[in-house]
Amino acid sequence: MTSQAAGPGRDCQTGPVTPADSGARSVLLRRGFALEYATLAWNVAGVAVLTVAALSARSVALAGFGLDSLIEIGASTVVIWELSGTGAERQRRGLRLIGFAFAALAAYLLVQSTVVLAAGFHPRHSVPGMAWTAVTAAAMFALAWGKARTGRALGNPVLRTEGRVTMIDGILATAVLAGLALNAGLGWWWADPVAGYVLVFYAAREVREIFSSVPGTTGQI
Repeated sequence: MTSQAAGPGRDCQTGPVTPADSGARSVLLRRGFALEYATLAWNVAGVAVLTVAALSARSVALAGFGLDSLIEIGASTVVIWELSGTGAERQRRGLRLIGFAFAALAAYLLVQSTVVLAAGFHPRHSVPGMAWTAVTAAAMFALAWGKARTGRALGNPVLRTEGRVTMIDGILATAVLAGLALNAGLGWWWADPVAGYVLVFYAAREVREIFSSVPGTTGQI
């Protein structure tokens, strides 16, 4: 385990980048910040776009995806905070906060999917919603790949873990897009909430892995 003097964003274990590689590490840190700020900006814009689209189409799925964007904003903020700090304890706190973000996402998906199925709610078609979710899926998958790669190079578990939040955001965008497309093309209004249950399982598994791997957090969730 590294000491608290290991520098900003160091992993609890020795990472691939050593203190001697300060130039390379500085580049990786800047890349990590850039990825998180890009994610933050995208999701801030997404909240506005999805609010308008959800109200226009009366779509529970789009409204729920807007909530997911808020969760991603919180997760990105945590990583920016962690990358700016120093020490293993700061990383543990960052991982716990990411774990809570996953838990909130799983809870929201479970409630949303159940309510939509129980109510038999049929949203209107939303071309802007479909366009935004399609572009968002591509953007989130690219950002998630970049975070995973940069997090591994830095030896930073917080950035890697938040990259999985971004990956779920991309998968959720794909599921919402599929639900909107199937509703528009075939009238399958139930496709999106069913896909939501698959993501509930994935998010819950991530919560379990995070809280079982971070010292002092076992049993908190």
